Amino acid sequence: MRRSRGFTLIELLVGMVVLAIITSVALPSYTSYIKRSKVPPGLDALSAYATRMEQRYQDTGNYGTSSCAVAFPSTGPANFTLTCSLTNSGQGFQATATGSDTLSGYVYTIDHNGTRRTTAHPAGVPSAACWSTKGKVCDA
Repeated sequence: MRRSRGFTLIELLVGMVVLAIITSVALPSYTSYIKRSKVPPGLDALSAYATRMEQRYQDTGNYGTSSCAVAFPSTGPANFTLTCSLTNSGQGFQATATGSDTLSGYVYTIDHNGTRRTTAHPAGVPSAACWSTKGKVCDA
């Protein structure tokens, strides 16, 4: 008698089911990880902008008169739109990074006091003042 080698149909189906389960768990996690990896360039640009605004304040005593005195770089971070608004007659400012494309729904701000806030995030906004890439959890 000859013995057959290989897998039975049941074994192949069980293997495919296990693979499908692993994929259904891993793919959303991986997609979330990729999105989070695109956030730091926007936050870095916001920090750099706040630093340049502080330098402007040290030089002139205000952040601008009718609009923010410091222009954003012509090539800003990918997936973010940067804006600035003056507060308190040029004695304060708030810079905002709003996510676009794959980061739609992400909004971060920094003001003249250095207060960093996550004002919108698909996973929820943290209660503390911080920049969060994970939603309701402040990054360490």
